[in-house]
Amino acid sequence: MNILLVSECNRAALKETRRILDQFAERRGERTWQTSITNDGLKTLRRMLRKTARKNTAVACHWIRGLDHSELLWVVGNSHRFNTEGAVPTNTTERDILRLADENGWHTGEAIYLFSAFAALLHDLGKSCDAFQARLAGKVHHEGPNLYRHEWVSLRLFQAFVGLDDDATWLQRVVDLGEGKDSEWLGGLQRDGLDRDTDKPFSSLPPLAAALAWLVVTHHRLPTKPEDQQAVRADKFEYYFQQINARWNQDCMDSDHELIKPYWTFSNGLPTSNPVWQKRAARIAARLLKLQSSVRAQAWLDNLYVMHLSRLSLMLADHHYSSLTEKSQRITHKTTTKLYANTDRKTGKYNQTLEEHLIGVAINAGYVSHSLPDLERSLPTLKNHRGLRKRSTLARFRWQDKASDLATSLRERSAKHGAFIVNMASTGCGKTLANARIMYALAEPSQGARFSVALGLRTLTLQTGQAYRNHKMYLDEDQLAVRVGGSASRDLFEYYQQEAVKHGSESIQDLIDEDGGVLYEGDYDAHPLLARTLHKQDIKSLVSAPVLVCTVDHLTPATESKRGGRQIAPMLRLMTSDLVLDEIDDYGLEDLPALARLVHWAGLLGSRVMLSSATLPPALVQGLYDAYRAGREQHQANRGEPHTPIDICCAWIDELRSVAKDCPSSGQFKTAHLEFAQKRAKKLAAEVKQKNVRRVAELVAVQCNSNKKEEVYRSFSEQMLKSALTLHQINHTVDDKTKKQVSFGLIRMANITPLIEIARLLFKSKVPTDTQVHLAVYHSQFPLLMRSAIEHELDTTLNRDQPQTVFSLPRIHKLLKESRQQNHIFIVLGSPVTEVGRDHDYDWAVVEPSSMRSLIQLVGRVRRHRPEPYLEVNVHLLRRNVRSYITPQKAAFLRPGFENDEEQLDSKDLADILEQHEWEIIDSRPRILESVELKPKQSLVDIEHYQLQKKMLPKQVRTGSPRRRASHSENKPPPLGAHSWWTAPYATLLAVLQSEQPFRKDDGRQADLVLLPNDEEDDFLLHRIDKERGVYKNIYTLIEESMLQRLPDSELQGERISPWFSEDYLSLLINQAENEGLELDRCAKKYGVLSLNTVRKGNQVWGFHAALGFFQAT
Repeated sequence: MNILLVSECNRAALKETRRILDQFAERRGERTWQTSITNDGLKTLRRMLRKTARKNTAVACHWIRGLDHSELLWVVGNSHRFNTEGAVPTNTTERDILRLADENGWHTGEAIYLFSAFAALLHDLGKSCDAFQARLAGKVHHEGPNLYRHEWVSLRLFQAFVGLDDDATWLQRVVDLGEGKDSEWLGGLQRDGLDRDTDKPFSSLPPLAAALAWLVVTHHRLPTKPEDQQAVRADKFEYYFQQINARWNQDCMDSDHELIKPYWTFSNGLPTSNPVWQKRAARIAARLLKLQSSVRAQAWLDNLYVMHLSRLSLMLADHHYSSLTEKSQRITHKTTTKLYANTDRKTGKYNQTLEEHLIGVAINAGYVSHSLPDLERSLPTLKNHRGLRKRSTLARFRWQDKASDLATSLRERSAKHGAFIVNMASTGCGKTLANARIMYALAEPSQGARFSVALGLRTLTLQTGQAYRNHKMYLDEDQLAVRVGGSASRDLFEYYQQEAVKHGSESIQDLIDEDGGVLYEGDYDAHPLLARTLHKQDIKSLVSAPVLVCTVDHLTPATESKRGGRQIAPMLRLMTSDLVLDEIDDYGLEDLPALARLVHWAGLLGSRVMLSSATLPPALVQGLYDAYRAGREQHQANRGEPHTPIDICCAWIDELRSVAKDCPSSGQFKTAHLEFAQKRAKKLAAEVKQKNVRRVAELVAVQCNSNKKEEVYRSFSEQMLKSALTLHQINHTVDDKTKKQVSFGLIRMANITPLIEIARLLFKSKVPTDTQVHLAVYHSQFPLLMRSAIEHELDTTLNRDQPQTVFSLPRIHKLLKESRQQNHIFIVLGSPVTEVGRDHDYDWAVVEPSSMRSLIQLVGRVRRHRPEPYLEVNVHLLRRNVRSYITPQKAAFLRPGFENDEEQLDSKDLADILEQHEWEIIDSRPRILESVELKPKQSLVDIEHYQLQKKMLPKQVRTGSPRRRASHSENKPPPLGAHSWWTAPYATLLAVLQSEQPFRKDDGRQADLVLLPNDEEDDFLLHRIDKERGVYKNIYTLIEESMLQRLPDSELQGERISPWFSEDYLSLLINQAENEGLELDRCAKKYGVLSLNTVRKGNQVWGFHAALGFFQAT
């Protein structure tokens, strides 16, 4: 390819750029180069330019495609030096110094600055106390943490200054501050732990002072409700906020007055006596007075946009300024006290004086808050992407063109009013690419696209990232960031991708990324906020990448972070990009409140949101719309045109049609969504009537008359083998070469413990003489290295686009060739991890039921890659699950499932709790539509909708008869739900809901284990990973003999039934270590880890076999 390079660099950047470009191309002028180059060479050139780029770097690369056509490929550095086509301006005008465009859209920008800057002057006043100063000097009065944190002492000092005055009065006193008036701060000081009658600050402070006090006390952590016996109630949040005391900041019960006194003693005075501090405080207070008089009196704490962006500005300024150790980087002024704010972590010596720190943080808070309006324009965007604009060539994907066209029509309105989009296209229709095309079409072409795709599973995240990198989109490492948490999963995924290349896949890659796009890079160094944030690579990739594909755990800290600054990066991401939540309905009930909080925050910060799944239930969609609307309402009160009413652009998309409707209210959205879902259900019903289906199910009963585990497991294993043999005869494929009958089936079980026991029984089962069964066990309790190997094997084998291709795979071909049996049944006995996240195609399935959602997802794996109609029975649904036999009096459809102790079905038999049309031809209809009157005790379908309504919607759900509903209509407070985040007052200002409804709840029963090689490196040993407080290195404790039972191979060697494959851990480990050039022990610590749930209070004993994984020993 022939390229033209144009440099608009200045100063030292020009010299460095010339040095690099001269190595790759010939000069055609002072700032122009031209050459022919390969795609790999071009990537190397770009990488080198990016590595040395600075604020004066600006290089554009044009692809000369013909005599009269060139195309801009990328810009490295400052993209403002070029236009969207890569042209350089003939003349330039002065920049708009007043930044009127910035200010007009930010009605409360002034308030954000004043709140963050004034709070910065107050935030560390509490460090003046003798206790904190002694701790900095290494003279600790007592062991353990501070009895009272410095931010609480700061709050008390501010409260003492405000006293009983209203906002106008105390602000005027700040304006009139003179030298040496510490008495105004100490005179009315309430000393917790010493004084008998201390009040609750937020019960008496006036509105503006209360807002500042909240910023002060939360600049490290949100107030957390102390543990007590009282349950959290949705109607008590105003009371909770007013009850905040020192225990909400840090729980300390020490009553020794001698230990407490230093926290309320200020022998060295206060920084408030510093003239520079007083002058800056007076100037800001005067502007706050003006702000108060120019706007209607309001409770600032109710303005979530102002409060949380002020907190972000304050925390970011505090983190940044505290990290500065060089005096040349900091402000200089005279100090009037001997107070210090912090020490140098490397030397342990005093670093910043307290006066300097307060003033420095206030100045930086101003820099940060003033730069918020320009934030999005300063980050990289994706423009002119051919792959995302290209029309679909295959008929089955042309619905994506209509969806993209619809998004384009909504572009201008959605920028003004926000957008809430629902993509319910069926599995296999290309939702992954469609989501990207829709979000790209929503973006203004001249500005470029920025969006995030958040998923629940690491494997699905990696697959989505890979899809965006391959020939569909051609996003490279600068345009796309893939974040999955631990790097080990990503490294293994990429390792197996490289292995595929080694075995012939490399030739399919194009010489040039024809469908690539232009990356317009941001100017990080010149932007005050970004320069203070993006110094860490992990934060930079999260915030700056135009397209981010991540597990949702990377974004939920925006609302879930209770302490530290972990909310800053995800908040910046939500402020500057749109959000796609993929497979949003795959989360458990307990995780939905946190996801609703994330969607609310996306609306608050200005993102447009898309939900993507074929099985979205109405209560979930409605609840997330309500969350988005509540957030968007706050956003529009602070941004955009004043007094613009809420009128959210909503769109519904599937492979059949795309429709849009403006929905200003929850009721209008509910009506529009119901209409779309009904039409979709009608179309699905028509396909069933026309026999255009791929899966036909049959109910089968397990013959068991006992509740003893051993008998139940035996009965289930017998029925599962019987079903496998039956379904194999109906659904097998004949190998053209060996003429043997082969099928690949899935047996899905709800829980791992019974799965292992049934696997052991299956290996001992009697199989017909003409049949060979190959059994693979797949669940989450394998070491990471082994699980990745298993998943790679299944991914390769179960790609069934071409049914005969599987027989040419070396392992499958060998097993068929070396066996005399005519019938070969390959069975995956798996846990719920088989339902989502893997693109597998099975011939048949046997299902232990947990929920309707699970059935729909699982059945979607049957004939997944073969779209032609198929009318034979290929799914056996067990009428009851294991739990229903072992504990018949308790809930059976839970963990996983939607039953709990309060809500249980009357029957545990699918024949009683599902209608025939719900189980015979399983599709998404029971999931996307709900009955007018739910019967959660009689229907497996209804109990899901009932539990979702109860969790997501604030009103009581309608069940039973009108008389029964009337008898329960007392004035009871609505139960705590996802909606409490935006319906309960002050909920976002506390850490109560994050503690009560946590995301990915950790019950403390996880055991972190690792398999490490022995000294001879010829075997492995089980170790427990311990973490001690204050120790950052892991401690590895050998527990091989005391807590591990290894199963001999003889346990798994049945007659005509054997492991499909059994990956040897040590062989995998040696291979991986050699591939990465790591020592074996270090490689094991990275890839040999796993986390297991313990059920016993004492030490849990584990069983292990390479073909079974880890399991609880009986």
